[in-house]
Amino acid sequence: MIFDVGECLVDETTEYGTWADWLGVPRHTFHAMFGAVIAQGRDYRDTFQEFRPGFDLYAERERRAEADRPETFGEADLYPDVRDALTALRADGLWLGIAGNQTVRAGRILRELFSNDVDLIGTSDDWGASKPDRAFFDRVADVVPAEPGEMLYVGDRVDNDIRPARQAGMHTALVRRGPWATIQWNSEAAQKLPTFRVESLLELSGQISQFNAREH
Repeated sequence: MIFDVGECLVDETTEYGTWADWLGVPRHTFHAMFGAVIAQGRDYRDTFQEFRPGFDLYAERERRAEADRPETFGEADLYPDVRDALTALRADGLWLGIAGNQTVRAGRILRELFSNDVDLIGTSDDWGASKPDRAFFDRVADVVPAEPGEMLYVGDRVDNDIRPARQAGMHTALVRRGPWATIQWNSEAAQKLPTFRVESLLELSGQISQFNAREH
């Protein structure tokens, strides 16, 4: 089982609020534009372009770090069900990994938070491949000790997580939280593509057990 990071394990409210402050935009205005961009099916990075054309996200991350305002998240930013869900899934004997579109810095933070809880932590910057590209999911398949058809990728986005993971031969779980899942939840793809649809990660242990019992 492999988990996405943002809006799956980590509530990104703090980080996006920091971006609004960095841009000098009221937070509610930034969040409204963010939602509009997602609802239009555009790349979330277009949000920054709306406020500052030519905005370079990677360069601005470096400028934030130099200004002592680097991207950061911690225990308080984890969704409340994360720790208990990982404990339950580990008790079920499942192999657990974390893999998402994250920077090297975010990867270090993830390792500080989860190194004792999961078997693998990988990021797009570590691998040189990012979702939804097939290369990212091929990399996941390379490092997970199972066949793609035995893997479950858990994420909050149909476009970045569920559809490409399925195309790579994996099972998927869509968790309903964050802006993407909230906006996409009632779409045809969100209802038909995932193996599981959950409101909380705590539902996964029981649903996986039931699924495996049916399969065998």
